[in-house]
Amino acid sequence: MARRLPLMLTGLLTAACAAPSAPAVPSPAFPGGEIVDLSHAYGPDTVFWPTAEKFRLEVVNDGMTAAGYYYAANNFTTAEHGGTHVDAPVHFARGRHAVDEIPLDRLIGPAVVVDVNVAAEQDPDYLVTVADLEAFEAAHGRIPDGAILLIRTGYSDRWPDAAAYLGTAERGEAAVPLLHFPGVAPATARWLVAERAIGALGIDTASIDYGQSTTYETHRILYEQNIPGLENLTALDRLPPTGANLVALPMKIAGGSGAPLRVVAILR
Repeated sequence: MARRLPLMLTGLLTAACAAPSAPAVPSPAFPGGEIVDLSHAYGPDTVFWPTAEKFRLEVVNDGMTAAGYYYAANNFTTAEHGGTHVDAPVHFARGRHAVDEIPLDRLIGPAVVVDVNVAAEQDPDYLVTVADLEAFEAAHGRIPDGAILLIRTGYSDRWPDAAAYLGTAERGEAAVPLLHFPGVAPATARWLVAERAIGALGIDTASIDYGQSTTYETHRILYEQNIPGLENLTALDRLPPTGANLVALPMKIAGGSGAPLRVVAILR
């Protein structure tokens, strides 16, 4: 035992003097920067498609309880497609992703903002063209794979005036032919599918198809490829053409064709 002790001490001293192991590499931090809310609030004046049921809030309790503390609770009902919301691909493509099936990497990613507000102000039926996207790329570079492409028409400035925002304040089926607002041309949707690999498409109008569409081709083309749509966005004027990150998280409705959406941009 006496001869073993020096060897044990030597081992302990060697271990104590050894260089410390390298610290673990931290995982990347969440992107920092100013946060911009791109969502309209839900309330009595929220704009909905003319045939969709509007948002309703029922107050269950708002006051002091018998036990002496304040308590508030509400019930709400709403159509899936109204206010700032996500269109799940199954909205126009049978068998494609429902709301709860959309991969999160399609809803979180770099934002690219194409501004067509001058043309949209002049023509309420304006259709975003391939030329618009090519002009953007000539100035700002290629739309990266996985990007969330946002179209700024300026129409969010008209919210919540339904007549100015939709082209009509009338409700019901008879109002649908009266809709006038900009959207994305079907040819542009086909180009995006064939030539680019965007994660999602968003717009600051009521629909990615323009108001006068009767066949909703842009919806059908993109949703067939499981590319979701983000509709009724706002504050896109506060985003740069490139360089922001987008987080668009909907209410996770199992089997839903759409859902209310809280979407924010993080400016770098």
